[in-house]
Amino acid sequence: MSVESDAQQVMAEVPMIKGNGAGNGVRMPNKVAIKIKDVDVFYGDVQAIKKVSLPLYKNKVTAFIGPSGCGKSTLLRCINRMNDEIVGCKTTGEIIWKDIDILSKKVDPVALRHKVGMVFQKPNPFPKSIWKNIAFGPKIHGTRAKDELNEIVETKLKDAALWDEVKDRLDEHAMSLSGGQQQRLCIARALAVDPEVILMDEPCSALDPIATAKIEDLITELKKKYTVVIVTHNMQQAARVSDYTGFMYLGRLVEFGRTEQIFENPRKQLTERYITGRFG
Repeated sequence: MSVESDAQQVMAEVPMIKGNGAGNGVRMPNKVAIKIKDVDVFYGDVQAIKKVSLPLYKNKVTAFIGPSGCGKSTLLRCINRMNDEIVGCKTTGEIIWKDIDILSKKVDPVALRHKVGMVFQKPNPFPKSIWKNIAFGPKIHGTRAKDELNEIVETKLKDAALWDEVKDRLDEHAMSLSGGQQQRLCIARALAVDPEVILMDEPCSALDPIATAKIEDLITELKKKYTVVIVTHNMQQAARVSDYTGFMYLGRLVEFGRTEQIFENPRKQLTERYITGRFG
């Protein structure tokens, strides 16, 4: 049977995920931070996301996996309204955070991104000093006292496991850092405005194995304070760092559950075929 035929069969069986459930009657007692319900995304006449529903759990890491073009990054960008910046993009459904539908026109996307930060695939530090990269966000939000800014810079660089490497270089240009250090700087910059949720879109794809290991260790630490959602093509990475995994295909959520269940005992044939490398 072809992958496409499998997909057609599986899509009819994809469960609606409600409350703390994750389909097939499985109960997940962790606190839900964000509920994604019946989300569709269109780029003009092309539908990129089709009726996706799942919970994102507080202080857990959720990974979205699937082949290129399956909608992982599009779904991730829904969570902080980054798709709003794309001309012709339309999103419907609900994304409930703190009893508010963040897709509502009443929600200010800029204010939302203050609490739902994002780290992109390629490190993108500002063309400023290391110190100014971290202090930029707090200053925009009204923090002006130098002592307070210094404390934020130190705290967030420590949270991003970068402080010991740059504490004597804070006035140096951010581009003087290695690629892995730049990515951790971008993570520290996202943390500097005190978000509650961190979105990461392929944060290690441009990094070498050593830098990738440091980012993965950091993700494990970050979930102690934040809810983390990561998109990755690397299934081994998803297995290492995430607590929950959603497998996406052709814009649909095929299966969602605890990471060990997805990788060791997938319920859907299409998931099993992807996990074992038979396509993708």
